[in-house]
Amino acid sequence: MTRVGNLVIHPAVLPSTIARHLNSPHTSIFYNPPMQLHYQILGDKTSAQTQPLILLHGLFGSGDNWGTVAKHFSQHYQVISVDLRNHGKSTHSDSQTYTEMADDLLKLCDTLCLDRIHLVGHSLGGKVAMQFATQFPDRLEKLIVVDMAIRAYPDAYTHMIDAMMAVDLSTMQSRGDVDKALLSKIPHAMVRQFLLMNLIKSDFNHAHSDVNKTGLAWRINLAALRANYPHLIQAVCEHTRYEKSSLFIRGERSDYVQDADIEHIKTHFINAQFASLPTNHWVHAEQPQAFIEVVADFLGSGK
Repeated sequence: MTRVGNLVIHPAVLPSTIARHLNSPHTSIFYNPPMQLHYQILGDKTSAQTQPLILLHGLFGSGDNWGTVAKHFSQHYQVISVDLRNHGKSTHSDSQTYTEMADDLLKLCDTLCLDRIHLVGHSLGGKVAMQFATQFPDRLEKLIVVDMAIRAYPDAYTHMIDAMMAVDLSTMQSRGDVDKALLSKIPHAMVRQFLLMNLIKSDFNHAHSDVNKTGLAWRINLAALRANYPHLIQAVCEHTRYEKSSLFIRGERSDYVQDADIEHIKTHFINAQFASLPTNHWVHAEQPQAFIEVVADFLGSGK
């Protein structure tokens, strides 16, 4: 440990993190260095005439969730669909803060030699996108946040994480078995099907033999998501302002972004535009063509 003024710093803390906390009260920071995220690239960078377009998924999701949208915009941009830490094929970590996830994304941009990007984030990914925008504004051209506000949200998903963790996968033979095991705790079929996208086949050593058998496993880090969930539902960017162009898209049948949230957003993202589509929370999945048109208008190309 070292001390800078009143700040106690773990050796792994980045200089940018130190700078953000120099004026804070006495605080101990335990910080994981940024990790290399898994990503998929569509589109040819050499022919792209604009900044690359990075897509961030929501809680329990992965970069695969952007299939239709990514495929369309790859005709006009280099599109990079990212798995956030503890999701998809990205590395697992015990820690998951918005500062860390923004630093993860910065490392990815540096790895891919991307000086400036367009950034789209849905739900949890929307909060990560807002954090990145305010943390590293010089690396961003345009920001798009999908059905997510700045404010803190009530606990809506701990019971789902608990239900998933409670399933004894060693006794499950198929995805259908896991679906039945989740039914009593998660009655909504579409929600279960979304969660089950995180089931993968995994080789494991059987307890009573040396023979490897194929079983089921969760590819998301459920333990870490549960431990960090109280932080993930807290507000972001409440003490910052972002002056570049941004677009906030909400679902008209969703309660994630309410009228009061729009006024709150305007005080921090002062050049924000707003759009609404006739959807629930999964705006880009429920109305992909309308979503594409709104995003293309905002970016100025890509219809």
